[in-house]
Amino acid sequence: MTWFYDPLRTYEDNYSHGPFGSWAEVAADAVTGSGGDVTDRGAPAHTFLGHPVHRPFGIPAGPLVNAAFCEAALAHAFDIAVYKTVRTGAHPTHPFPNCLAVTTDGPLDPDRLDTLVAGADLDAARSISNSFGVPSRDPDKWQPDMSRAVAAAGPGQVLVGSYQGTRTGGGEDAYVADHVRAATLCVEAGAPVLEMNLSCPNEGTGHLLCFDTELVTRIAGAVKDAVGDVPLVLKLAHFASQPALEEFLAATAPIVDGYAAINTVPARLVTPAGDQALPGWGREVAGVCGEAIGPAAVAMVRRLAQWRVDAAAQFAIVGVGGVMGLRDVAAHVAAGADAVMSATGAMIDPELGRRVAAASWPV
Repeated sequence: MTWFYDPLRTYEDNYSHGPFGSWAEVAADAVTGSGGDVTDRGAPAHTFLGHPVHRPFGIPAGPLVNAAFCEAALAHAFDIAVYKTVRTGAHPTHPFPNCLAVTTDGPLDPDRLDTLVAGADLDAARSISNSFGVPSRDPDKWQPDMSRAVAAAGPGQVLVGSYQGTRTGGGEDAYVADHVRAATLCVEAGAPVLEMNLSCPNEGTGHLLCFDTELVTRIAGAVKDAVGDVPLVLKLAHFASQPALEEFLAATAPIVDGYAAINTVPARLVTPAGDQALPGWGREVAGVCGEAIGPAAVAMVRRLAQWRVDAAAQFAIVGVGGVMGLRDVAAHVAAGADAVMSATGAMIDPELGRRVAAASWPV
């Protein structure tokens, strides 16, 4: 296994000693790969939320757990690097393991909760579980580290700061304030673009924040008031209801600058013997990412793009989910994505950024 994030190691081991494989040693001034020499990339030909980029392609929040991972991603021509979601206080990781190989019979239907077999044999995995629990260091640890990651972005590259609010028992006002505080901390660290994670399945797949339009609208408005012109992207899960999606977009599109979709598709994960695959309370259901969610992700991009046309709205769409190679990048762009990101595909193929860099755009 040559993954840069090693799922056979704990999250803490990855954080302290990664990245691994071909990313273990990087030289930011020597970006070459099997797709061709891309060291001299010329002037950036594209933009992402007002920032020049060579290719609007990158890695979403998840595997880039700290600055070392972000530096390696940027050096390997992933031109948009999203620093893993941070919070206003320290939070632990779910128990190991977090990533298991997931067996599917084909694409997952996000409108039903499938039961899937999951195991530790990741060598040939194309879809995996994602069960981390949104871990975070304290801001006094992650802020300087995020600043280091921001500084690693070269010409034609950009670092995105992902964050989420935390419910502390103080009511809705406190929850809104915590989102604002997290966003402000990211801006203080120098993040030129923000992503608000509304769709993490680790804290209850049935109660994702993105499905509460009224509360998201209030939070997004408060965050934009605080961060001003810093672009804000909302990370979404799959919406089963088209009217609910349209209501959400109508309420939030005047406030925010873009949407990223999708996060994962939830499934009930079991061992070959039928037991719970991921240890611990509340982990019977976990998010699945990788190849199996590709069609659902592309369909969600297409729905966002169609509403954007119908409403004559202006916002960026980031296509995420099931991007395993160039063909999947092309599918997201054809559906209407302005930028595309890959997590599982990038972990399996750490040279994917260089392959995209060496190809024309649209791919």
